[in-house]
Amino acid sequence: MTRFVVTTAISAMLVSCSSAPAPQEAHTASTTMPAPSATMPATGTGTAHEGDMVAMALSAAPADIAAHAAVVEMGEGGTMKEIRPGTNGWVCMAHPEVMCLDKQWQEWGAAWMAKRAPKITGMGVGYMLRGDQGASNIDPFATAPTADNEWVVSPPHIMIVTPDLKQLDSLPTDPKSGGPWVMFKSTPYAHIMVPMAPMGATGSHTADAK
Repeated sequence: MTRFVVTTAISAMLVSCSSAPAPQEAHTASTTMPAPSATMPATGTGTAHEGDMVAMALSAAPADIAAHAAVVEMGEGGTMKEIRPGTNGWVCMAHPEVMCLDKQWQEWGAAWMAKRAPKITGMGVGYMLRGDQGASNIDPFATAPTADNEWVVSPPHIMIVTPDLKQLDSLPTDPKSGGPWVMFKSTPYAHIMVPMAPMGATGSHTADAK
């Protein structure tokens, strides 16, 4: 699954969660996976499927964020359905990638869909503590690996956006350099990737072009 699909889903989140959430709570740097008992119960039909979906979605973020985050699920045709309401402004999903995003990242996704510059007004954080299935490191709109688009499959990580892209100038762009790096450098979609495990934890982190 590519970041193209993921950002399509992010944009759809904005529609399904259009009601204004409570102000975002402060969060810590903890990367503890949320235990089922630490999260709010699923709402809606209460099916085993939805319960599993909620648990998987919430595993993307630290427990203190996951406990109060909304959960959405992608249905047929790319439409999104909220299967659990939230109170802290965060939105989590299990498919097509497991992730939890704050309001700044939700704006980032909407901007990507419209091919406009994101209107980032503060530091934004996204969690993918189960890793991802790959994206180009240099092309925000790439949908598959090629010989020269630096396709990267990342281990568990945190994503950070900032309103001032100049703040990213001192960071490397090579995912193999060790520590944080900048993805999509020199584009309006540039952000910091902070791996929470060695890049090799997901196997080969630069996919072969197909």
